Amino acid sequence: MFLSALDMMVPTHQTSGLWRHPDADPDQFTDLSFWVEHVQLLESAGFDTVFFADVAGVYDVYDGSGRTAIQAGMQYPALDPLLLISALAAATERIGFGVTANVSYLPPYLLARTFATLDHLTGGRIGWNIVTGYQQSALRNLGTEELMRHDERYDRADEYMDVVYGLWEASVEPGAVVNDAAANTYLDPDKVHTIDHQGRWFSVPGPALVTPGPQRTPLLFQAGSSPRGIDFAVKHAEALFFSGTSPANVRQLVDQVEARLAAAGRARDEVRLITSITVIAAATDEEAQARFRDYTHYVDEDAALALFAGWTGLDLAQLSGDDVIEEVHIEGNRSALQSFTSMDPDRQWTVADLAAYMAIGARGPVIIGSGKTVVDELERWMAEAGVDGFNVDYALRHIDLQAFAEHVSPELRARGYLDAVPDHTDVDVQQSQTLRGRVFGYDWLPTHSTGGSRRRQG
Repeated sequence: MFLSALDMMVPTHQTSGLWRHPDADPDQFTDLSFWVEHVQLLESAGFDTVFFADVAGVYDVYDGSGRTAIQAGMQYPALDPLLLISALAAATERIGFGVTANVSYLPPYLLARTFATLDHLTGGRIGWNIVTGYQQSALRNLGTEELMRHDERYDRADEYMDVVYGLWEASVEPGAVVNDAAANTYLDPDKVHTIDHQGRWFSVPGPALVTPGPQRTPLLFQAGSSPRGIDFAVKHAEALFFSGTSPANVRQLVDQVEARLAAAGRARDEVRLITSITVIAAATDEEAQARFRDYTHYVDEDAALALFAGWTGLDLAQLSGDDVIEEVHIEGNRSALQSFTSMDPDRQWTVADLAAYMAIGARGPVIIGSGKTVVDELERWMAEAGVDGFNVDYALRHIDLQAFAEHVSPELRARGYLDAVPDHTDVDVQQSQTLRGRVFGYDWLPTHSTGGSRRRQG
């Protein structure tokens, strides 16, 4: 089971209002020591990665302003997760780090340098969640007024990937670093190349500023589930992240991806498909249900609607609670809207339904119970949705993920879904592996992949 912890450096991630809970610590997201201890907990609990979401603007669509989101701490303020990773890597040995970075905001030359640096500093444990962006507020602050059309954003992202693949795979050959003092040669200049990219959106001559790290290209995550987003993911991604309200809902996306992988000549085992869930676990089902009921006393449904409005660009403040959510053309996050429309054709979601559902865990299901109950449900999702694992969210970060480690991870290990706790007394145990190496069994992108085909062989 591929197990990832979904998070964001914010006071409120995807469960709205719980910063008011007596057990909450709403300022922990600014505390480096907290993050170090927290990710050490996740590593001991068997998580493959911690997956940091990120946005670059305020959710200001709801009711025409950012007031609701700001007041509720809904993904605001948001710290930069890229600045956190080196500290977490220094304090851990195995867990990987998936970090969101937006191709609409960052120049490809600088992004390639950042992730190559992190690949070195993490010992090859870095992953990149590729996103194209949907926030008009972010673009305005970066000097761009208009949000590019949805599918055109992916066209531009394809060219962006061509640039970064060139910098990671084609610019510096394997074996370029010779470190030969006698020959006065640290790097063989004949093995360092410009990429000479000249395209519609980017002009990047190169060469790369950083030599490749242990993975060369970071492990590639992608979360788009629109038709154009899936096309992009099938071409580039190694881990695809979905959100859906039911196994049948997510199964539609899995089937689409598997069909397109086959058509593209990619093997199913070259990707991992994961879906988002929120887990509230305890020693018994009754204790877990009691904690869930306690949480519901603190939720903020307006803040949940502000999050949805920010994702989609649809201001539901202009509708009544009884109005039915309908699928319309949007240039924002189409998959967020489709989760409550075309992907769930047997139900009509009202605005009130959506607000109540999203208040805890946003678009994914909330799984509540003892370790046995939770793992039974995870097994059902894997069987019915066809996923390989989960992006695990929380209501209260430090409470719910501690409970996951205490109650769910032992049950997963007992059923063979997670590796045993590492025995550090065994000197033969390999302590350092790349993220791609642990997930797929190879450190570099395969040579037949879109990015791997760019690699100079030396």
